[in-house]
Amino acid sequence: MKITAGAPPTHNKPADLALGFLTGGVIGASLTAFISGCVVEKASLIVLGLVLPAAYGLLFFLCTLPRRAREAAVVPRTALAVIESLEAVGGETSDVPVRFDLSVAPDDAAAFRVEIRQDVNLVELPEYRPRGVLVVEYPPDRPWKTRIVKRPTPQWEQRAAVAQVDSVPGPAMKSDPTEGCAGGLLTLLGLLLGAGAVLLLFRADLFDSHEGDSGAPKPSVSSSPSTTTVTSATGTVTLGPGQSMLDEGELRKAVESLTRGADKRQALTVVVQDRLLTVVFSPTGVKTAAFDPRSLPYDRVPGLVEEARTTLGVESPQSWQLTADGVSGSLTLRVMVTGDGGTGTLEADGQGKVLRRSGS
Repeated sequence: MKITAGAPPTHNKPADLALGFLTGGVIGASLTAFISGCVVEKASLIVLGLVLPAAYGLLFFLCTLPRRAREAAVVPRTALAVIESLEAVGGETSDVPVRFDLSVAPDDAAAFRVEIRQDVNLVELPEYRPRGVLVVEYPPDRPWKTRIVKRPTPQWEQRAAVAQVDSVPGPAMKSDPTEGCAGGLLTLLGLLLGAGAVLLLFRADLFDSHEGDSGAPKPSVSSSPSTTTVTSATGTVTLGPGQSMLDEGELRKAVESLTRGADKRQALTVVVQDRLLTVVFSPTGVKTAAFDPRSLPYDRVPGLVEEARTTLGVESPQSWQLTADGVSGSLTLRVMVTGDGGTGTLEADGQGKVLRRSGS
């Protein structure tokens, strides 16, 4: 039998490297979008993280469909092969992955040497030994896809029992060629670039608006004085830039600036916004459901605002307003939060204890 060393398979390495780079980019972008969307509660990012890999998988399937159809149409060739060496490479189940080094000798083609990996049942493993002859199948155009036929036809089984196959010299073709470190580096680079692209494209949602949505008091960047206006019916306090009514002691100071005097004026309504306090005073001599504005639970106001921003389901909260009144006969606080997804309201009693929540 004439023996000719087969050449190693040729692989389109540039295409394989490009595919690895693109796959890494999709993985990095989808994971970053999904995790970031969950953190900042952005539905669009979560959807992007789920849709991107699905769309990539569908595109890959459609692009490779013609090639896989051509490969499936190729009729495999059956041949005898001799085991040059074999080695179990792991496995903790009944099927053990084994690496085979085979010399394949087709009847009507040049012989070649190939290295494959195939699972073998532990019970059948003793049947495979060096220099043993067995039956294999392989696509004629892709001999590195050789597979051992575990249940050959009686004719081939009889041939394998009496045949002698010579070894094929030269390097063995590999069914799982290693690409070296270049493929791994390109995949990692694609992953990092994909993650960076998402962070760059959605930086406003991930950083700017998220920081602006924080319920924590903003640090004072200016010592601009506040403006106080008092009339017979109302009183207002407007804070300067960089200040907030949620700053420690700021709301108490603003209320006291409007209620100085011997008569200790009562209020019908108190409205608190980030930099604006408005008090509607009760008319003098008229019996109404008024209350002392100095009785507000100042220490609970920042916590109520933060709770309203985070528990009412309002997407990207942008503004808040606290309203205090005594219409029901006792002091009631209502915190309304407005955002992209609508508004939500949190109601508390005069001590700042939450009574109910509602969102829209």
